[in-house]
Amino acid sequence: MAQKLKIKKGDRVIVTTGREKGKTGDVINVMRKDERVLVQGVNMVTKHVRASQAGPGGIEKREAPLHISNVAHVDPESGKPTRIGYEIKDGVKTRVARASGKAIG
Repeated sequence: MAQKLKIKKGDRVIVTTGREKGKTGDVINVMRKDERVLVQGVNMVTKHVRASQAGPGGIEKREAPLHISNVAHVDPESGKPTRIGYEIKDGVKTRVARASGKAIG
């Protein structure tokens, strides 16, 4: 069973380790089962695509998945990495940045 993750599609994240360290982008897809995320414009790889009826072949660049432990949310106030907490106000649960207390998403 896949575990619950605090990073969701559309979140702004920053890469914390590896050759892409320091780059930021929006999450395109979250793979809960594999604990990986696709981040727009980060970890680009070259893919050779065979021609088919759907379209011509060629060489294209696309994002490769990153492990979820290698990315962190971006604090909306400071732009630095932050952890996520939850607050319940008036029966509504919202995600907040631990560093600044601002709402995320």
